[in-house]
Amino acid sequence: MKNILAAITLAALFSVSACKKSETSGTSSATENSKPGTFRTDSVAINDSVKLADSLTVQYSAKLLVFPSLQDKTLLDSIYFNRKGLKDFSQKGLQAYLEKDKNGYFDKLRKESKEYLSDIRFGEKWYTDTSMHLKSVTNDFMHIQYMWGSYEGGAHDNYGFSERVFDLKNNKKLELKDITTMPAGSLEALLMKNINKINSGTTDNKGQVNNSEMLLVEVIPATDNFYFDDKNLYFHYSAYEIAAFAAGDITIPVSWQELDKTLTPAFRERMKFK
Repeated sequence: MKNILAAITLAALFSVSACKKSETSGTSSATENSKPGTFRTDSVAINDSVKLADSLTVQYSAKLLVFPSLQDKTLLDSIYFNRKGLKDFSQKGLQAYLEKDKNGYFDKLRKESKEYLSDIRFGEKWYTDTSMHLKSVTNDFMHIQYMWGSYEGGAHDNYGFSERVFDLKNNKKLELKDITTMPAGSLEALLMKNINKINSGTTDNKGQVNNSEMLLVEVIPATDNFYFDDKNLYFHYSAYEIAAFAAGDITIPVSWQELDKTLTPAFRERMKFK
């Protein structure tokens, strides 16, 4: 079966996506410009670490996108859904939020580590890493992928993804019901039917292992963790969500042809489907 280290490596990659720093304490910020079409974004980032003891270093990395042209508060609240208490969506406000969040994380582990530092016999590096990535802006639909990775002791890192599509024309997060009227049971049947269309890359001594061989559930739920392109609607499942950890994250496509008669008129028109 696929080496678990592959999943650990993926999680570790989250932390190196920001600017690399030494283990001494410090803060960095980065600004990026991205233009999918005519849509402009910036970003802010922090990558910092502290040494809590000779045996334990803790790293905090985070990256948030900034949207200078978006002003609707409801939409912005939805975009930053995982940032509790965030009120200022400007570049300066987001940078200040990350700084406060970083200090809170370090303070939390500084207090908690007093209970278990004596149990850490070899040097360890713990971390938390969160990031936002603009994947596409098409037909006024904006797809953002949220990634997180962490390690605070144990057998391996943990990591996960959240896919969200935003309707920039109507200032809201797109829901599955805005795309298709297909009943949940029918959509779940399609997900099970298509489970092996995009293989996770898992192998064993006999070769490739199908996603279906590692499932932990009898029914694959049609969740809000979806995105799409001109060919398919994709459902993205993080490690452990529907399959064994060794399977990593799994993406299941459902073609527009399979959903054709159930597509809502508004979505069909926006996507320019015939």
